[in-house]
Amino acid sequence: MRMVGAGNFQRVFGDTKPVIAMVHFGALPGAPLYDSAAGLDGLLDGARRDLQALQAAGFDAVMFGNENDRPYEFKVDTASTATMAYLIGRLRSEITVPFGVNVLWDPASSVALAAATGAAFIREIMTGTYASDMGPWNPDAGEAMRYRNRLGRQDLAMLYNISAEFAWSLDRRDLADRARSAVFSSIPDAILVSGTITGEAAAMSDLEAVKRVLPHTPVLANTGVKHETVGDVLRVADGCIVGSSLKVDGYTWNAVDPERAAEFMRLARAARKG
Repeated sequence: MRMVGAGNFQRVFGDTKPVIAMVHFGALPGAPLYDSAAGLDGLLDGARRDLQALQAAGFDAVMFGNENDRPYEFKVDTASTATMAYLIGRLRSEITVPFGVNVLWDPASSVALAAATGAAFIREIMTGTYASDMGPWNPDAGEAMRYRNRLGRQDLAMLYNISAEFAWSLDRRDLADRARSAVFSSIPDAILVSGTITGEAAAMSDLEAVKRVLPHTPVLANTGVKHETVGDVLRVADGCIVGSSLKVDGYTWNAVDPERAAEFMRLARAARKG
């Protein structure tokens, strides 16, 4: 039996276990770390270099995110979403793989950006209640999905991160129960399992527990997948999202290292064949 909604995931990624690579924009206008001297051209140049390196390495898809817009917000500045749309629009003709978007931590802005740019999928926290670095966190999957449909993007794959980074769930159920419940109540296209912050791995026991209760729903590792662990991860998960491990020295805020990226995909392909 295939769960409701999983068809969008299969439509985008087929039957393979996709490896999705992050294109992290530099801090955007309005964010405290924005480099006004480099400006939009600097943001575009950095994103273009990373995109080219990731596509050359053979990743199955890429995802554009505003990871460096720290401190994070639940309702992002309109300028952030507009700037991401501008940058993706400038790169659109160069993108040769399916792409997704993630406007942290704002589901509505992620949906709007996807609609504006033609993205195939989004990633976001959609369910649950959390105590977080940003304060109380109460996402609304129903609102986000209805907004998606109002914008005519029923085909947009919705990837739900059910273990929020920078936060602690106030739900006393274990992670597997929360994941199973979210699939029933909120019809995601895939479930993502994360570590505690960006670049930190999800526990293999968490991946295994969630996949065990969701055999018919795509379950992906969302953070902290490394060269030495991608084989183990892909033996359990239905794919993964990777960012920090592909950067120079494995550091989140550095540029993509073409050699690290190519080696990661070599290892991922070997794991999928095995």
